[in-house]
Amino acid sequence: MATNRENIYIPLEDVESEHCALIVEKGLAQVKGVETHKVELNNRRAVITVDSNETVGEAVKAIKDLGYGVPTVKSAFPVLGMTCASCAGSAESIVKYQPGVVNASVNFATGNLTVEYLPNMTDASTLQKAVQGVGYDLLIEDETKQQETLEGIHEKKFRTLKNKTIWAIILSLPVVIIGMFFMDMPYADPIMWLFSTPVVIWLGRDFFVNAWKQAKHRSANMDTLVALSTGIAYLFSVFNMLFADFWHQRGLHAHVYFEAAAVIIAFILLGKLLEERAKGNTSSAIKKLMGLQPKTVIVVQADGTEKQTAIEDVSAGDVILVKPGEKIAVDGMVISGNSYVDESMLSGEPVPVLKKEKEKVFAGTINQKGSFRFKAVKVGRETMLAHIIKMVQDAQGSKAPVQKLVDRIAGIFVPTVIGIAILTFTLWLILGGENGVVQGLLAAVTVLVIACPCALGLATPTAIMVGVGKGAENGILIKDAESLELAKKVNAIVLDKTGTITEGRPQVTGIKWLNNEDTAKEILLSIEKQSEHPLAEAVVKHLGDVATTSLSMFDSITGKGAKADHDNETYYVGNKKLLAENNIAIAGELQDQAEEWGKQSKTVIWFANSKKALAVIAIADKIKETSVQAIREMQEMGIDLYMLTGDNEATAKAIAEQTGIKHYKAEVLPQHKADFVKELQSKVKVVAMVGDGINDSTALATADVSIAMGKGSDIAMDVAKMTIISSDLTKIPQAIRLSKQTVATIKQNLFWAFIYNVIGIPVAAGILYPVNGFLLNPMIAGAAMALSSVSVVSNSLRLKWKK
Repeated sequence: MATNRENIYIPLEDVESEHCALIVEKGLAQVKGVETHKVELNNRRAVITVDSNETVGEAVKAIKDLGYGVPTVKSAFPVLGMTCASCAGSAESIVKYQPGVVNASVNFATGNLTVEYLPNMTDASTLQKAVQGVGYDLLIEDETKQQETLEGIHEKKFRTLKNKTIWAIILSLPVVIIGMFFMDMPYADPIMWLFSTPVVIWLGRDFFVNAWKQAKHRSANMDTLVALSTGIAYLFSVFNMLFADFWHQRGLHAHVYFEAAAVIIAFILLGKLLEERAKGNTSSAIKKLMGLQPKTVIVVQADGTEKQTAIEDVSAGDVILVKPGEKIAVDGMVISGNSYVDESMLSGEPVPVLKKEKEKVFAGTINQKGSFRFKAVKVGRETMLAHIIKMVQDAQGSKAPVQKLVDRIAGIFVPTVIGIAILTFTLWLILGGENGVVQGLLAAVTVLVIACPCALGLATPTAIMVGVGKGAENGILIKDAESLELAKKVNAIVLDKTGTITEGRPQVTGIKWLNNEDTAKEILLSIEKQSEHPLAEAVVKHLGDVATTSLSMFDSITGKGAKADHDNETYYVGNKKLLAENNIAIAGELQDQAEEWGKQSKTVIWFANSKKALAVIAIADKIKETSVQAIREMQEMGIDLYMLTGDNEATAKAIAEQTGIKHYKAEVLPQHKADFVKELQSKVKVVAMVGDGINDSTALATADVSIAMGKGSDIAMDVAKMTIISSDLTKIPQAIRLSKQTVATIKQNLFWAFIYNVIGIPVAAGILYPVNGFLLNPMIAGAAMALSSVSVVSNSLRLKWKK
């Protein structure tokens, strides 16, 4: 079997807390052939790499053996074109090799392929294409009926849980009423037994099944606590009902606790139901993003006819027609027509953007009134929307540093609680007098019920999930939980100038020539056409109508400009440093003009031959409308701002004055930006670097928190931990506020989860009994335990409504 190094994503069910996640991780570590593994609690999936695809089946089996679910789709498809048993063998092996296939077998006698696969990794049509690739075919006409998506599986599970909860409440009610108010009525105990048995044995069976699976692997989780507590209460009550004389002979009353067993299960099912619903809300950002892509598009054929095409069948290079009000399906470039497009779902910016020929359009955005045609450039997983969805999922699946401590606590939580329950029972037995056994058992049951590892396990991930999702909805893409947690500590921000503070689209605002030589214009344009600098682009645009001429010996000089030869003369375009190094004379009138432009915060570049300056050119890059407001906001937050630019001193000073930045550095080369970040870090500052270009990537990688501008280069976005899609600086204070709110929520969640357990467990054990005779009822403990998880998730959801 060939090696398969790509990530396999295994969706998980019933992995409700970090403790469960740790159990699954340990289980995956035991599977031979699993090379790397991690469980992403928020994304409800395990991410593994395997040495061969057959290991996927082993990994899925290992997870199921631990008592957790993996939603898979099992289907049977007729295989067409097989002529012998070896055909069946080759069709089977090609299907087995597809990423996401858990197991597959082809029966030559019936001509059927039976396959089990992960619906998030593959589907029937992908398997069909694979089989077609080796010369056979699959009949998948009924695929729509057979294809149960992951969403469908979760929906079905939620409905089942809802039905169980409703039945558990209906059957528990008479038990509670009799247990509380009509204990002395005839046949009270058998009636309560009758109603509570289906709750414990039928509706609560999953707790017992999973606890047994855990026990087989010498581990314990939430289900273990529920199974032990309700099982003990139920069996103890059955014994007391059938053998009441055992207690009567000892002068004691034989109490039954059927209501406790039934109500605990009802409350915990209710808690799970509320938790599932709340957790569904925490992932709404991903669902919104996924819903942005339309299912079909209109593709314009080569002969000009229009054809409705499924989104999966669109290829790069196809021409797509977009009508008013339609969603754009893939990334591309406009080739005819124009319209305003609402990009708020990606950038968080409410103002529609005008798209005309040669402008880029992105999947998920909405066309307004006009219609246009565009050529598909990136399709499927390559689109910006797909990258954003993946980035948000990965971020929601990553762990914040604070989580590591919680993981360690969660790992020993359940065994510790079982230990405390045994100790409680023992102490009651020794110190409890004649009722010691009964009260000891009840106290132990209450301890098992009230302890809640789920609240601890959900505290951090749910807050991260909502925080990252909220960021995405506002056009702030956060790559991992660590940067979200760290952003609140930022006290120094380094800003690149071009494209970050300014528009990044420089324009020539004036040229002064020493003598108006037309040939010189041709040489200037020819040199600038070969240069890659953004300023060169502005000059090329400005001299658009001028003809070019031939050059030799073109040389780009980093941070200074460029030079080239024409007719045995060397010409230079660049900054003043370049002229000074080559002893080139500058006429007074050009010098005066350059100084005048410099005062107006314009970038000045020079054009010269080997002896004298021939022209001076003014280029201005407009400050973004929102930059001044953003800089003021960040300074009000107590953050030190530093602007770094490769531009000259005069321009840097003017931009700094206009925007209110106190610290700036001019004429900084790309490699020195990273050095400046290190220098700030050595002064014990938490540094954020904000940039948009390839030249910022080293500094971005060096900073504690790196923020890229979405309209900048792909490299900057790859390196950065956060991306501001709209390139609007006001999003940075928003991101810092979001970080503060998220970290505050995590701390609140952890505080309440810890306090709940620290107070609840001793009270359940009966610590107040010697003081005021108070003993906690196991039913109340069950309700408190169910509420603790719900309250943590609800507190995380509050993040959504904060500004």
